[in-house]
This record gives sequence, structure tokens and C-alpha cells, in this order.
Amino acid sequence: MTLKNRLLATSAAILIAATGTVHANGHATHPLTGETLASDQTFTYRVGDESPSYDPGLVEDVDGADVVRDLFEGLMNQDAAGNLIPGVATGYTVSDDKLVYTFTLRDNAKWSNGDPVTAGDFVYAWRRAASPELASPYSWYIELMSIENASAVIAGDMDPSELGVTAIDDTTLEVRLSQPLPYFAQMVTHGTTFPVHQATVEAHGSDWMKPGNIVSNGAYVLTEFVPQERLVRERNPMYWNNDATILEKVVKLVVADENVALTRYLAGELDMTDVPAGQFPRLSTQYPNQAVSVPQACSYYYMFNLRDNAPAELQNPDVRKALSLAIDRDIIVDAVLAGGQKPAYTFTHWATAGFETPDIPMASMTQDARNAMAQELLAQAGYGSDNPLSIDLLYNTSEAHKSVALAVSQMWKQTLGVETTLSNQEWQTFLEARGTGDYAVARGGWCADYNEASTFLDLMQSESGYNDSKYLNPEVDALLAEAKTSNNPQPLYDRVEEFIAQDTPIIPIYHYAAVDMFAEDLKGWPTENFEQNWYSRNLYKVAE
Repeated sequence: MTLKNRLLATSAAILIAATGTVHANGHATHPLTGETLASDQTFTYRVGDESPSYDPGLVEDVDGADVVRDLFEGLMNQDAAGNLIPGVATGYTVSDDKLVYTFTLRDNAKWSNGDPVTAGDFVYAWRRAASPELASPYSWYIELMSIENASAVIAGDMDPSELGVTAIDDTTLEVRLSQPLPYFAQMVTHGTTFPVHQATVEAHGSDWMKPGNIVSNGAYVLTEFVPQERLVRERNPMYWNNDATILEKVVKLVVADENVALTRYLAGELDMTDVPAGQFPRLSTQYPNQAVSVPQACSYYYMFNLRDNAPAELQNPDVRKALSLAIDRDIIVDAVLAGGQKPAYTFTHWATAGFETPDIPMASMTQDARNAMAQELLAQAGYGSDNPLSIDLLYNTSEAHKSVALAVSQMWKQTLGVETTLSNQEWQTFLEARGTGDYAVARGGWCADYNEASTFLDLMQSESGYNDSKYLNPEVDALLAEAKTSNNPQPLYDRVEEFIAQDTPIIPIYHYAAVDMFAEDLKGWPTENFEQNWYSRNLYKVAE
């Protein structure tokens, strides 16, 4: 993807800003569409579990990132189609050798307490995210960005002050890379790269994100947080483009049961919720203007624990491949989920920009042929009716994950005679179990941090922070390293996907679709954004 050296504000943003303050008072109209706005501009949506953190330096899940994009703003944003547009930075230039990016910050960006947002705030945030002291689960992302000295800083071999990021002055941020990275600019839309207010962090320590303490620079401020219940953010009058914001309040509710959430949505208590597994065909017929399914940049998979102390049977690649072959992915997507998902035989989502799905032999086989090969491989590994294989499968609490796990366990039983014990854990406990290797087989779901195949495949790199299988293949590491500087990385990505299919450290099961219910008066959702990165400041509600 070729990017211009300097990005200017979109014509839409200019028009909104020129229109002046928008008040949703029942008589106001949208400055671009002319639609009459509802008097109550409150957006209420559901998530299934609490996020581990909303600190930009610590955020690691999709639901948490949605909140962080409202509370904080990075150098660049995305528009409704996923294209880069200005954020705190009005644009950037790139040196001829493509190793130095210089971002120009707008001079009217402010923190919620009125302090100016400066290049130094980004320097502090990036150093903090990379520091061993913070121990961020996403520190590896700073390394993926190829920022100068990132690896040494993260390892504790260099002081964070040596990280390749410098504030030339208050509105000029210089970033030095260790190697050219064609998609670097896309990576600064991720929450890990957002600024944090140093004085607030240092004054309040681990409590700095609490309502009443937090100072943020996004379009919204955090006003209420009851863990495992609700999180409220309200319009930030100090935000540089506050005049273009229409929604006044955003309420995130934790509702564990997606069927209960659907009931509450249909009762008018929620403006948005997930469609429960298997119910999209019915709901799209009954509510054609509310039920939506679009491709989403996420892949669903099962991972094997490949640590030395993991179950011995899973160390055998033939066993892992047999388990992969025996999963009928068409049944999963058509009968269990039925929401527009697609079977996955590669880790990388089929719709990823610039990615051409390689020819993985398993994908072109019939399920009968896959089952026969699976039975043969498992028998060669020494398992059968006289020596049945037993497996523990872990997933995070969700009816959809449970439905998939039950279907897979039945397929393994019917095809291979495998006995599967299913276990579920709440989200934060589940993440800890995966990270420490306290599992045999576990559910995984990875959503792209940027729209390029490496955002998926880099998880197979041996030192990746989210290589929870602890898969180790020097050839894969070498291919991924070469791909970062290649003008044509596709053949390298093909080989990595072939290694995944051969070694089976993970089982790709399906590629996501975002399957949701939206209230008819809610407008502005970026359905064309493949990553489904949404900003509440772009949403609005129209009068009935």
C-alpha cells in the first residue's frame, strides 16, 4: 500500500468543523446528511466480559481497544473504510532510506485537563510501553514496529531512553527504524502507540486510569467504571475536534450471556449487540435493517501447548494434524455459526489487504478424505480403540465458544474416538492460563492490529508475545524476518502458511465476520472497515 507523505484532513472533517458546534436537541440536523438528530445521543452496547486493562500501554483485547480509541487519540486514525487519516498528527514525512518518520502534530490538541498534547507525550508513552518495568503484554508490538533499539529496551539491555523516538520540539516527533517497514504508518493507529499523560501516571500509579484521576486526549472522558458491569465515557470538551462530535455518552455493559443480551436489545435497552451463534438467518429475515454481517479481520483457531512440560501426545505433529483434519469447518460455519464466517485453512484472513490465499492441500480435499487421512495419522501415532486419545480443551466463557467446542469434540469422537474434556474460564483467567501454558489445547482468536498479513503470521515467530503455543521453527523465524523488508512478501507468507499446515502448532477453524444487531436509529458504523475499528465520535442517532 502506497501512502502519501503528508495526509490532509478529509473534506468531511473540514465541513463538519466549519459547521460549528452540533447540539442534539431534537431540532438539530446532521451537518453532512441533513438527518434530524435524536434528542438523546447516548449509545449503549454490550460486551461479553471485562477487559484486562484500558491503559494504552497494557491494552491487549479488542473490546478494550474500542474503549481506548475513544479515551485516547494516536498519531493517525482510520476512516470508515479503514484508510489512514490524521489524528493528533496532521501528517508525516519519510526519509529517502525509509528509516526515519517525522510526524507533525497539530498545535490545538489538548488533554482533558487543558494541557497541550506534545511530541514528548508520545515519547514517554512509547518508552513506557517498551519498558520491562511496565511488563506490557503488548511490548512486543513496539519491537514489531522495527523501532530502533526496541528489542534491547524490551529485554532490559538498554534504557528506555535509547528507544528510537525523539521529540524534536512540541509538535515534531521523529521515529527511527532499524529497517524499512512498508506498513509502519498503519501500525500507529493501534492503542499501544497512543500518548499518555506523564504527570497523571506518575501521580496516581496503577490508579491513574480511575474516573476522577484519568487525564486523556480522546473525544471522550471516562466518567464511570464498575468492573464486570458497566463503563461510561462522556464527551470531552477539550478534544481538538469536539465540535464535530455528536454522541454525548457511550455506555458499555458487560452481559455474559449473548441470548440475554439479544433479549435486552430487542427490548430497546441496547443499541448494539452480537448475534448469537446460529441465529443470523432468522434475525436477518425478521430484522433485515438491523442484523448485519461483514468480513472482520480476525481468525478463530485452536492452539496446542508445545512446551516441554505439555502433554506428550501433543508433541507429535501427526496427532495435531489428525485433529485438524477431523474438524469439518463447513459444519462449523454453516450450521453452528451461520453468520457469514468462512472456513479457515490458513491463519491469515482471506480478505487481508494484499494477501492471496496459498494452496493448502487440506483445503481442496473432501471431508471424507480428510477424515481418512486423520484416522491413518492417528493410528500411526499409536492411538486407536485399544489406546484412545484424551484431550483437555480450554475456552473462555461464551455460548458461541461452547457451541464450537461441543461440535469439535463430537467430530473428534466420531472420526477418531478421541475423548475431550471441555473447560471454560472467564476472560482474564483464561488469558493468564494460556500465557503461562496451563492448558493442553485452547481456543484462540486473533484480530489484526493493522491490515497486512504479518499481523497474523508474526504470532508464529518464536519470540512473539502472543505465541502462546511456544511454537519454535527457525525457518519460520527467518521467513518472517525476510518478509519485513521484501518488496514482494507473498511467497514468504505462502511458505509460513505451509509450515503452519505441516507442523500444526495451531488449527485455523474459521475467518470471522462481524455479526451484529444495530438499532435502526444508530448511524455511522464503519461496516467497510475490515478491522472494524470504530470511533464513537463518528456515530450518531437520528430521530425516529
